[in-house]
Amino acid sequence: MNQTRLSDHVYAAIVDIITGEGLEVGGRLPAEARLSEMFGVSRAIVREALMRLASDGITEARRGAGSFVKSRPSDRLAAFMPSTELPTTLGSYEVRFVLEAEAARLAANRRTPQDMADVEEGMALLRAALLSSEPAHAEDMELHRRIAQATGNPAFLVAFDALHADIDKIMRAGVDISRSRPPEVIATMLREHDQIVDAIRAQDAEGAALAMRWHLWEGRRRLMP
Repeated sequence: MNQTRLSDHVYAAIVDIITGEGLEVGGRLPAEARLSEMFGVSRAIVREALMRLASDGITEARRGAGSFVKSRPSDRLAAFMPSTELPTTLGSYEVRFVLEAEAARLAANRRTPQDMADVEEGMALLRAALLSSEPAHAEDMELHRRIAQATGNPAFLVAFDALHADIDKIMRAGVDISRSRPPEVIATMLREHDQIVDAIRAQDAEGAALAMRWHLWEGRRRLMP
């Protein structure tokens, strides 16, 4: 097993500790040395897993004090992905922050009238789906694809589609978790998408990139309780 796969194993095991032992936000994780002993891996592997957990917003390191729980993954996540898939699935956000923010930027600069009409239609379909009781992940995916299409660069669609499996799980979970919360959560999701579309319509490249990055950041946060 290579180092990446070992760190995936430790990442998932630490999530299991957080959820299985009921660690609350602010709770302290066992020390690196203890985690190394528990999982039978080097401290370097544990450190790599903790760095990735911190990047995904689940833990945070405090200098001289260790690692603490920053956000607990929603219990509803288990219906869409086991903890063993979390490292790869949540890790896709790091790629999406780069890929989709730049896609939104380029879409704002390059979109044709037909591209804009397609994006606006995608937004209307997503709005109708989110405001109904029907699944909305397909419409969410389609809107993001249409934004990638509006860059005029087919490579963006190729890259986006390569992440399809992970994005699909995230979008399914995100809608389900959001619908289990107060109605304003769905309203917030719609507002975030509207801000992206509005910036593309106005050909505000920087605004579109920022709105997309904010939406992805908030989307990841919504996967936590």
